[in-house]
Amino acid sequence: METTTMTIQELIEEGIENSFSYQEYKDIINKLLAEGKSTGNEQSEALTNYSMLNDRRMKRLDKTLKINGDIAETFSNTKTDIIWLVLTEGWCGDAAQSLPVINKLSEMNEGIDLRIISRDEHDELMNNFLTNGGKSIPKLIAYHKESGKVVNTWGPRPSIATKMVNDYKAKYGSLDPQFKQDLQVWYNKDKGNTIAEDLVKLL
Repeated sequence: METTTMTIQELIEEGIENSFSYQEYKDIINKLLAEGKSTGNEQSEALTNYSMLNDRRMKRLDKTLKINGDIAETFSNTKTDIIWLVLTEGWCGDAAQSLPVINKLSEMNEGIDLRIISRDEHDELMNNFLTNGGKSIPKLIAYHKESGKVVNTWGPRPSIATKMVNDYKAKYGSLDPQFKQDLQVWYNKDKGNTIAEDLVKLL
């Protein structure tokens, strides 16, 4: 039987077709949580608990997040026509910190269309956007629909957090629970500023 390999453009277009708005994505998470489930192929009590925690984080950030004046101005005034396609899952702690910022920035510019898809349901697409060989999320693909080109990518973490992770791994080999807690403390203090600074460079 002949197998056909899809191009990256076709995989992205397929992803967009099956994607959700930010609100729809949050609704899916809440519906699954009501059933004691998380998004993605793997189900466990731990993943459901992470999803519950992340849902609360996102709701809090949606209410409290403020975008720095200069960045807000740049986003509002830049002419663009782009789709931000984000691969993610509800149990991912980094995604819970990043998605509210990504959403807020996309709302400031009518030329940015934010669409969200499940990593596990788009494995082939995810395999084209690995981080150091891993399926790390969230992964934002900035896609220009008219030209069919990927103009940029971002993720899975803001630049400063990425350096923290890499330095820790280089020193200790892997990330332990204490580091993960320290990383969440950093996210809370940073208040989305580094993510916004990273993403303004994508315009």
